[in-house]
Amino acid sequence: MFDVMVAPDGDGRAPARSDLLSRLFSRKAAAMLVRNTIVSCFVFGVSIAMLWVLVEFFGVRQVVAAGIGFVAANSLHYALGRSWIFRGTDRAVASGYVYFLATGGLGLAVTMGLYALLLHYTPIHYLVARILVSVIAGLVMFAFNALLNFRRL
Repeated sequence: MFDVMVAPDGDGRAPARSDLLSRLFSRKAAAMLVRNTIVSCFVFGVSIAMLWVLVEFFGVRQVVAAGIGFVAANSLHYALGRSWIFRGTDRAVASGYVYFLATGGLGLAVTMGLYALLLHYTPIHYLVARILVSVIAGLVMFAFNALLNFRRL
């Protein structure tokens, strides 16, 4: 379906042509997704804790507080992702962080947009809404990073 070039895995071999869907649904992708899920759950906990503290103790508006927590957690996710989830990447740290921030911008847009819609149009509790939205945004960001930023799939 989508035929694209894959970066070499550092073994000196030329990039192999591979079907995008077969790469996304491979054992390698599954292993990275498991590691990503562990890191994401941890940093999401950090984000939720920040959201709760900012709303409950500092009176910050819910959507603004969610954005602040998201940005802080996303930076932590980069450090953990580079060293564990996508280990072996040949992407330089600085350019990788720029790409990761771009991914974060995409994730932030998806997160904030869906979060605002849920808060406005449903009676769902703000913390539950944030959890639901994180699943969608997290999968989008994982795919972008695995395929384009860290080039591990």
